[in-house]
Amino acid sequence: MTFLTNLFLLAEEQFHFTLYDAVRSLTIPGWIVVITLIIMSIYMIAIAVERLMTYNKARTQSRQFAPRVAQALKNNQIEEAINISDKHKASHLAMVVASGLQEFKSHEENPELHDELESSKRALQRAVAIKTTELRRGLSALATIGSTAPFVGLFGTVIGIINAFQSMRLNESAGIGAVAGGISEALITTAFGIAVAVPAVWLFNYFTNKVGGFVVEMDNSSSELVDFFIKQRTKMLKSKQ
Repeated sequence: MTFLTNLFLLAEEQFHFTLYDAVRSLTIPGWIVVITLIIMSIYMIAIAVERLMTYNKARTQSRQFAPRVAQALKNNQIEEAINISDKHKASHLAMVVASGLQEFKSHEENPELHDELESSKRALQRAVAIKTTELRRGLSALATIGSTAPFVGLFGTVIGIINAFQSMRLNESAGIGAVAGGISEALITTAFGIAVAVPAVWLFNYFTNKVGGFVVEMDNSSSELVDFFIKQRTKMLKSKQ
């Protein structure tokens, strides 16, 4: 038993290679890869924090905006509804509703129902498209980080393997210590690349689903607003007859 214990301790002393030793053994190309991945991870975190704050603010203001504007439109107070929309700048619904109401109000004196509705629909479609683009801002960067980080890490892996084989060629009689640096460099960059890519992909999918929900809400609001325009214009035409 004592013999086996001594043998184990001897092997541990021979091949003990800490994370500090691995980092210290990185070559210049390896450090370039690691620094690049660190920059990518910092950018990813910055985008995630900014998008979370933006989406949470949009959700909160939309919940406050929806019942207030619905009550204003129920009372046929279009100007009041526009003012309410202007007070909720961060709300995705407010921007869409304000665009439609402003277009409808600008054509309020137009007796042509079809032209007015088509103009309002186009205004709503433009607002939805613009807001969707704003909500998706930064997501392409997350997708790029998620897809390229493993390859950046793989580049470091290739460099590390090359260094390991170079050490083996120059020290043919040396043990594993001669190639441990190159192997550790290869493993570190690979692990780092995966560690950056996985959360980037998760965040991209999560935020994409959030944007999809916002788009559905904006489309529903647009449809409801068009129905409101039809009812309002029909009442106006009947009152003129």
